[in-house]
Amino acid sequence: MANLGQLDLVIVGVIFFWLVFLSVIFYNLYNHYQKLTKGINKKNLKTVLDEILENLNKETLRIEDLTGELQKIQKENLYNIQKLGLVRFNPFAETGGNQSFSLAILDGEDSGLVLTSLHSREITRIYSKTVKKGKADNYELSAEEKQALKNAKKIK
Repeated sequence: MANLGQLDLVIVGVIFFWLVFLSVIFYNLYNHYQKLTKGINKKNLKTVLDEILENLNKETLRIEDLTGELQKIQKENLYNIQKLGLVRFNPFAETGGNQSFSLAILDGEDSGLVLTSLHSREITRIYSKTVKKGKADNYELSAEEKQALKNAKKIK
């Protein structure tokens, strides 16, 4: 008989904890439902969920539009100046300092130009050579121009 009393006590304890567990779950669901329907007068859950789904569809369309715009901007941006490479050097022994330079200016497809300035005591000359897809177009590049182009192409 004593074992039967202990068994009853264990069963009552298990049922008690089960009821507490179910009460916590119900309380969480009730709070979630209250948050969903907050500020909504006399609407059922189906109406609220339909509105949420409608808003979700609108936002999905907006995201698709923004994605398309972003792709368009990225495609157009390929033709903007994106990469610069600069090399300073001294081409003549009689002048002091590295006052001459080669500057590579490239777009997203590694096309653009290389500007070279040769500075001497009497005059400064500036030369321009076009670059298409990372290669000089119709002109041989000097070592400094090649280095400037290489420096620009390193930029991603």
